Amino acid sequence: MTPHLVLVAEDDPDIRDLLTVTLESAGFRAVAAKDGHTAARILTVARPVGLITDVRMPALNGMELCQLARRDPAIRDTAILMISSHTHTFDIDAGLHSGADRYLPKPLSPRRLVGELREVITERGLAAH
Repeated sequence: MTPHLVLVAEDDPDIRDLLTVTLESAGFRAVAAKDGHTAARILTVARPVGLITDVRMPALNGMELCQLARRDPAIRDTAILMISSHTHTFDIDAGLHSGADRYLPKPLSPRRLVGELREVITERGLAAH
């Protein structure tokens, strides 16, 4: 079985690399984007099973990226985890309202990130893809 492809959309190169290594160590294939526009292109072409996106990114932010994914029938079922250092109730509600399945605070626990991603993939019925 081919490992699930997960897109990491994060403008900070150190966090982007950490997330990519974490996912690959957990058995996923990971592709990364440094901004929202690049992530949107990858989403529509590669159709990953999962998306991990930062909220604040240049070009297209994480909330806009979630909304784009949820509007497109080809990728609307993508498992989406939003990550951010902004953890006020308003921020979390806005992230979930934009279409994220989970909103996780930075700094991230690698174990929690992988666990949440696997859980959402299963909830969305994507585990067999």
